[in-house]
Amino acid sequence: MTPTRLIKRSIIRLSTENKGENVKEFLQGLITNDITQELPIYAALLTAQGKTLFDFIVWEEANDILIDCEADYAEDLVKRLSMYRLRRPIEIIVDETLFVHWSKERYSHSIEDPRNVGLGYRWLSPKFENKESADQSWLAHRLSLGVPEGKAELENVLWLETNAIELNGVSFEKGCYIGQENTARMNWRNKVNRRLVVVPIENSDIRRQKIAYVDLGLAIEHQHVSDINVKLVPVWLKSSLTVPKE
Repeated sequence: MTPTRLIKRSIIRLSTENKGENVKEFLQGLITNDITQELPIYAALLTAQGKTLFDFIVWEEANDILIDCEADYAEDLVKRLSMYRLRRPIEIIVDETLFVHWSKERYSHSIEDPRNVGLGYRWLSPKFENKESADQSWLAHRLSLGVPEGKAELENVLWLETNAIELNGVSFEKGCYIGQENTARMNWRNKVNRRLVVVPIENSDIRRQKIAYVDLGLAIEHQHVSDINVKLVPVWLKSSLTVPKE
Protein backbone atom coordinates (compact mmCIF):
# COMPACT_ATOMS: atom_id res chain seq x y z
CA MET A 1 0.00 0.00 0.00
CA THR A 2 1.26 3.49 -0.85
CA PRO A 3 2.29 5.35 2.32
CA THR A 4 -0.08 8.15 3.34
CA ARG A 5 1.15 9.22 6.78
CA LEU A 6 2.72 12.68 7.07
CA ILE A 7 5.21 12.14 9.87
CA LYS A 8 6.28 15.79 9.75
CA ARG A 9 2.78 16.96 10.71
CA SER A 10 1.21 17.04 14.17
CA ILE A 11 -2.21 17.82 15.60
CA ILE A 12 -2.89 20.48 18.22
CA ARG A 13 -6.19 20.11 20.06
CA LEU A 14 -8.10 23.05 21.52
CA SER A 15 -10.85 22.00 23.90
CA THR A 16 -12.80 23.07 26.95
CA GLU A 17 -15.06 21.47 29.51
CA ASN A 18 -16.63 24.81 30.37
CA LYS A 19 -20.06 25.03 28.73
CA GLY A 20 -19.87 28.81 28.71
CA GLU A 21 -16.62 28.82 26.74
CA ASN A 22 -16.35 28.75 22.93
CA VAL A 23 -13.13 27.43 21.42
CA LYS A 24 -14.03 28.60 17.93
CA GLU A 25 -14.65 32.13 19.17
CA PHE A 26 -11.23 32.16 20.82
CA LEU A 27 -9.39 31.09 17.66
CA GLN A 28 -11.54 33.27 15.40
CA GLY A 29 -10.01 36.39 16.93
CA LEU A 30 -6.46 35.21 16.27
CA ILE A 31 -6.14 33.65 12.82
CA THR A 32 -6.48 34.87 9.23
CA ASN A 33 -9.44 32.80 8.08
CA ASP A 34 -13.07 32.44 9.17
CA ILE A 35 -13.59 29.26 11.18
CA THR A 36 -17.33 29.77 11.40
CA GLN A 37 -17.47 28.36 7.85
CA GLU A 38 -17.33 24.68 6.98
CA LEU A 39 -14.03 23.13 8.05
CA PRO A 40 -11.29 22.25 7.24
CA ILE A 41 -9.82 25.58 6.17
CA TYR A 42 -6.32 26.91 5.57
CA ALA A 43 -5.17 29.77 7.84
CA ALA A 44 -2.22 31.36 9.62
CA LEU A 45 -1.19 33.10 12.79
CA LEU A 46 0.60 36.36 12.00
CA THR A 47 2.70 39.01 13.69
CA ALA A 48 1.06 42.37 14.38
CA GLN A 49 2.67 43.60 11.15
CA GLY A 50 0.99 40.87 9.10
CA LYS A 51 4.04 38.61 8.65
CA THR A 52 3.67 34.84 8.80
CA LEU A 53 4.49 32.99 12.02
CA PHE A 54 2.68 29.67 11.49
CA ASP A 55 0.45 28.30 8.74
CA PHE A 56 -1.87 25.33 9.26
CA ILE A 57 -5.11 23.58 8.41
CA VAL A 58 -7.98 23.84 10.91
CA TRP A 59 -10.32 20.88 11.49
CA GLU A 60 -13.05 20.26 14.01
CA GLU A 61 -14.08 17.24 16.05
CA ALA A 62 -17.36 17.66 17.92
CA ASN A 63 -16.75 20.80 20.04
CA ASP A 64 -12.96 20.65 19.74
CA ILE A 65 -10.74 22.39 17.20
CA LEU A 66 -7.83 20.48 15.66
CA ILE A 67 -4.86 22.25 14.05
CA ASP A 68 -2.85 20.31 11.47
CA CYS A 69 0.62 21.91 11.65
CA GLU A 70 4.34 21.28 11.28
CA ALA A 71 5.48 18.75 13.88
CA ASP A 72 8.79 20.53 14.51
CA TYR A 73 6.97 23.71 15.55
CA ALA A 74 3.84 22.29 17.18
CA GLU A 75 5.02 23.05 20.72
CA ASP A 76 5.97 26.58 19.65
CA LEU A 77 2.48 27.11 18.26
CA VAL A 78 0.93 25.76 21.47
CA LYS A 79 2.97 28.30 23.47
CA ARG A 80 2.00 31.14 21.16
CA LEU A 81 -1.71 30.32 21.30
CA SER A 82 -1.51 29.91 25.07
CA MET A 83 -0.20 33.48 25.35
CA TYR A 84 -3.56 34.74 24.08
CA ARG A 85 -5.64 32.38 26.19
CA LEU A 86 -5.03 34.39 29.38
CA ARG A 87 -7.34 32.90 32.03
CA ARG A 88 -9.85 31.36 29.65
CA PRO A 89 -10.55 27.68 30.52
CA ILE A 90 -9.27 26.32 27.20
CA GLU A 91 -6.84 23.42 26.98
CA ILE A 92 -4.27 23.66 24.16
CA ILE A 93 -2.11 20.56 23.70
CA VAL A 94 -0.31 18.51 21.08
CA ASP A 95 -2.58 15.51 20.57
CA GLU A 96 -0.31 12.47 20.39
CA THR A 97 -3.19 10.13 19.51
CA LEU A 98 -3.75 11.33 15.93
CA PHE A 99 -1.93 10.98 12.61
CA VAL A 100 -2.21 13.29 9.59
CA HIS A 101 -2.56 11.57 6.20
CA TRP A 102 -2.36 12.69 2.57
CA SER A 103 -2.98 11.08 -0.80
CA LYS A 104 -3.30 12.19 -4.41
CA GLU A 105 -6.33 9.94 -4.67
CA ARG A 106 -9.65 10.37 -2.89
CA TYR A 107 -10.64 7.93 -0.16
CA SER A 108 -14.12 7.66 1.32
CA HIS A 109 -12.90 9.24 4.57
CA SER A 110 -10.71 11.94 2.99
CA ILE A 111 -11.29 15.67 2.50
CA GLU A 112 -10.10 17.80 -0.41
CA ASP A 113 -7.20 20.05 0.57
CA PRO A 114 -8.78 23.48 1.19
CA ARG A 115 -5.95 25.34 -0.57
CA ASN A 116 -6.15 23.87 -4.05
CA VAL A 117 -7.92 20.85 -5.53
CA GLY A 118 -4.72 19.74 -7.21
CA LEU A 119 -3.03 19.19 -3.85
CA GLY A 120 -5.06 16.05 -3.23
CA TYR A 121 -6.79 14.81 -0.10
CA ARG A 122 -6.15 14.77 3.64
CA TRP A 123 -7.58 13.00 6.65
CA LEU A 124 -6.86 12.33 10.30
CA SER A 125 -6.76 8.94 11.97
CA PRO A 126 -5.98 7.40 15.35
CA LYS A 127 -2.31 6.48 15.63
CA PHE A 128 -1.29 2.99 14.62
CA GLU A 129 1.97 1.16 13.97
CA ASN A 130 3.08 2.70 10.70
CA LYS A 131 6.64 3.88 10.15
CA GLU A 132 6.31 4.53 6.42
CA SER A 133 6.26 8.20 5.50
CA ALA A 134 4.59 10.08 2.64
CA ASP A 135 6.39 13.32 3.48
CA GLN A 136 8.82 13.30 0.55
CA SER A 137 6.05 12.46 -1.92
CA TRP A 138 3.94 15.25 -0.46
CA LEU A 139 6.81 17.75 -0.70
CA ALA A 140 7.49 16.90 -4.35
CA HIS A 141 3.79 17.07 -5.24
CA ARG A 142 3.23 20.35 -3.40
CA LEU A 143 6.21 22.03 -5.01
CA SER A 144 5.21 20.77 -8.45
CA LEU A 145 2.04 22.84 -7.98
CA GLY A 146 3.97 25.89 -6.75
CA VAL A 147 2.43 25.88 -3.26
CA PRO A 148 4.61 27.12 -0.35
CA GLU A 149 4.16 25.83 3.19
CA GLY A 150 5.82 25.92 6.59
CA LYS A 151 8.25 28.09 8.50
CA ALA A 152 11.27 27.53 6.26
CA GLU A 153 9.33 28.83 3.28
CA LEU A 154 6.90 31.35 4.78
CA GLU A 155 8.29 32.79 7.99
CA ASN A 156 8.51 36.61 8.12
CA VAL A 157 6.88 36.95 4.71
CA LEU A 158 3.75 39.12 4.61
CA TRP A 159 0.78 36.77 4.51
CA LEU A 160 -0.61 38.00 1.20
CA GLU A 161 2.85 37.63 -0.37
CA THR A 162 2.66 33.88 0.35
CA ASN A 163 -0.27 33.75 -2.12
CA ALA A 164 -2.73 33.38 0.75
CA ILE A 165 -5.66 34.82 -1.21
CA GLU A 166 -5.18 32.40 -4.09
CA LEU A 167 -4.79 29.49 -1.64
CA ASN A 168 -7.96 30.36 0.31
CA GLY A 169 -6.04 31.27 3.45
CA VAL A 170 -7.59 34.62 4.35
CA SER A 171 -11.03 36.12 4.88
CA PHE A 172 -11.72 39.82 4.36
CA GLU A 173 -15.25 39.50 5.74
CA LYS A 174 -14.52 38.31 9.29
CA GLY A 175 -13.71 40.50 12.26
CA CYS A 176 -10.30 41.50 13.54
CA TYR A 177 -7.36 39.15 14.04
CA ILE A 178 -3.66 39.61 14.71
CA GLY A 179 -2.06 41.31 11.69
CA GLN A 180 -5.43 42.07 10.11
CA GLU A 181 -4.91 45.81 9.65
CA ASN A 182 -1.86 45.60 7.39
CA THR A 183 -3.19 42.52 5.58
CA ALA A 184 -6.48 44.25 4.74
CA ARG A 185 -4.70 47.46 3.71
CA MET A 186 -2.46 45.56 1.28
CA ASN A 187 -5.49 43.97 -0.32
CA TRP A 188 -7.56 47.15 -0.63
CA ARG A 189 -4.64 49.13 -2.06
CA ASN A 190 -3.49 46.30 -4.33
CA LYS A 191 -0.06 46.45 -2.72
CA VAL A 192 1.04 42.82 -2.95
CA ASN A 193 4.42 43.81 -4.37
CA ARG A 194 6.19 40.48 -3.90
CA ARG A 195 5.29 36.83 -4.12
CA LEU A 196 6.68 33.46 -3.11
CA VAL A 197 7.30 31.37 -6.22
CA VAL A 198 8.81 27.96 -6.90
CA VAL A 199 11.55 28.05 -9.53
CA PRO A 200 14.03 25.60 -11.06
CA ILE A 201 17.15 25.71 -8.93
CA GLU A 202 19.35 26.48 -11.94
CA ASN A 203 17.34 29.69 -12.45
CA SER A 204 17.40 30.65 -8.79
CA ASP A 205 19.01 33.75 -7.33
CA ILE A 206 20.50 32.97 -3.91
CA ARG A 207 19.75 36.53 -2.76
CA ARG A 208 16.01 35.91 -3.10
CA GLN A 209 15.90 32.30 -1.93
CA LYS A 210 13.92 31.25 1.10
CA ILE A 211 15.02 27.63 0.73
CA ALA A 212 16.49 25.30 -1.90
CA TYR A 213 15.50 21.67 -2.37
CA VAL A 214 18.56 20.38 -4.18
CA ASP A 215 17.30 16.80 -4.51
CA LEU A 216 14.18 18.06 -6.30
CA GLY A 217 15.99 20.69 -8.34
CA LEU A 218 13.72 23.43 -7.02
CA ALA A 219 13.94 26.54 -4.86
CA ILE A 220 11.43 28.93 -3.32
CA GLU A 221 12.12 32.59 -3.92
CA HIS A 222 10.59 35.80 -2.61
CA GLN A 223 10.43 37.81 -5.83
CA HIS A 224 9.15 41.23 -6.78
CA VAL A 225 6.07 40.78 -8.95
CA SER A 226 7.69 42.58 -11.88
CA ASP A 227 10.59 40.07 -11.85
CA ILE A 228 8.47 36.91 -11.90
CA ASN A 229 8.63 34.79 -15.03
CA VAL A 230 4.94 34.08 -15.60
CA LYS A 231 5.83 31.07 -17.73
CA LEU A 232 7.22 29.34 -14.62
CA VAL A 233 4.26 29.88 -12.28
CA PRO A 234 1.24 27.58 -11.91
CA VAL A 235 -2.09 28.34 -13.55
CA TRP A 236 -3.77 29.18 -10.23
CA LEU A 237 -1.33 32.08 -9.69
CA LYS A 238 -1.01 33.56 -13.19
CA SER A 239 -4.10 35.79 -13.06
CA SER A 240 -2.82 37.52 -9.90
CA LEU A 241 0.55 38.48 -11.32
CA THR A 242 -0.08 42.05 -12.33
CA VAL A 243 2.29 44.84 -11.34
CA PRO A 244 0.72 46.74 -8.40
CA LYS A 245 -0.25 50.33 -9.04
CA GLU A 246 1.84 52.95 -7.27
